[in-house]
Amino acid sequence: MRYGICQLSIVPMRAEPSDPSELVNQVLYGEHFKVVEQRKKWSRIKLSHDKYEGWIDNKQYIEISEEEYAFAKAQPATLTTDPVQFITTEHNQLLTVVLGAAIENINLLKDTFDGLSRTGKSDKSQLIETAMLYLKSPYLWGGRTPFGIDCSGFTQMVYRLNGYSLKRDASQQATQGEALSFIEESEPGDLAFFDNTEGAITHVGIIMEDNYIIHAHGEVRIDRLDHSGIYNVHKRTHTHKLRVIKKII
Repeated sequence: MRYGICQLSIVPMRAEPSDPSELVNQVLYGEHFKVVEQRKKWSRIKLSHDKYEGWIDNKQYIEISEEEYAFAKAQPATLTTDPVQFITTEHNQLLTVVLGAAIENINLLKDTFDGLSRTGKSDKSQLIETAMLYLKSPYLWGGRTPFGIDCSGFTQMVYRLNGYSLKRDASQQATQGEALSFIEESEPGDLAFFDNTEGAITHVGIIMEDNYIIHAHGEVRIDRLDHSGIYNVHKRTHTHKLRVIKKII
């Protein structure tokens, strides 16, 4: 088994080993992983923090030893907390990193960082404050950053930045936590899931106070939430059908 760590700001993870292939996820600076399969130009990897798999370009990561991987995995996650910050590389060059970059293993990359970061679990009340850092971020299928993010990438990153683990996709996240019977039982920070006409869960958002929800739909935005689903006041229509509310924390 081989192992790697991401030394670049944002690396695309694709469904197949090809540049035109669908973007399914992104690997952020400092995230480490197992190399499940390696080809001449591409590697299929499994991220350590959520076990998500996909293909990345061999030129866009650094190989580490099994011992270094075990060391990296044992460290508590320490993540950057500003939308944009800078890493100083071992060659004294500046590297831009985004909100949620992992710096707990920065020594493995021989880089330095003296910006703002967070380690450990935060109070549930901090979830909405973190979510607001992504407000107006454009929707991007497979995205996990303020420069492009999808619905489940958004919820995963908000929880991750506060020390809690969510799976990557909305349908996977819906298997976590405790189901609530009514919106009235929910608290800010709980997750609302929405399904399509076939009954498959395809969307997720974070519940706010006073029957509002923040979610990634075109952009990270705030809409009304009722027993039917998400109501867009500008379009005067429901855009998503509510399936279940989950309390994760």
